[in-house]
Amino acid sequence: MKKQDIRFLSPIAQDALRERVIQAVRDGMSQAEAARVFGVSRQSVNKWYGWWRKKGMRGLSSRPRGRPSSIQLLPWQVGIDSFRAAVVVRLITDRCPDQLKLPFFLWTREAVRDLIEQRFGIRLSVWTVGRYLQRWGFTPQKPLRRAYERDAQAVQNWLTKEYPDIKKQAKREGTTVFWGDEMGMRSDHQAGTSYGRKGETPVISGTGQRFRCSMISAITCCLSRDLTPYRKINLTPFNFFFSQVCS
Repeated sequence: MKKQDIRFLSPIAQDALRERVIQAVRDGMSQAEAARVFGVSRQSVNKWYGWWRKKGMRGLSSRPRGRPSSIQLLPWQVGIDSFRAAVVVRLITDRCPDQLKLPFFLWTREAVRDLIEQRFGIRLSVWTVGRYLQRWGFTPQKPLRRAYERDAQAVQNWLTKEYPDIKKQAKREGTTVFWGDEMGMRSDHQAGTSYGRKGETPVISGTGQRFRCSMISAITCCLSRDLTPYRKINLTPFNFFFSQVCS
């Protein structure tokens, strides 16, 4: 009989074929004869017979296909217990690498690997560290920049105590509350990405002269906005801006 590739059979058909082969061997048929009769390889019959001897007919069931849904760590990779994991997670959440005297600015797999070695003397590969991070619920993300001077308690007090009074005053006087900000721009700054052939970086023509420009803007809770660019710091653009806002 011509040998068949059972990988193309459904899991149910594979299980049925294995059970028929092993039952024939149990009834006295040699493994070589069973392989010829059922059209499978001699090695497969021997492997299935080993499964049956270890776990019985339950051992002949098909294994799950594809990538495992859960993270699998090999025995020599398992060196972080729940306590150590909690310590690492807390440090990653509450601190930056440079605060822990690590030569990194952001938390990467290499940074976490060095942190684990620094704290517990366990050296892991970056691949294993990546599996741990996934297990702990961490994903690579672009971090938000936040000033060191930010006082979370002061911000919360302003939002809950001072701003409601400002809002009431604006409503009482029939005025609008604007939220203002200022930013700087450069003529040689390139934002965004562009498609190009592999190995050939796209070129965008532009002036070789460099100059800077600042902008001041304001927005209301109703999304009405005003914006004024300026080159030099003096009162003229600010007076013009506030005249536009207040008009």
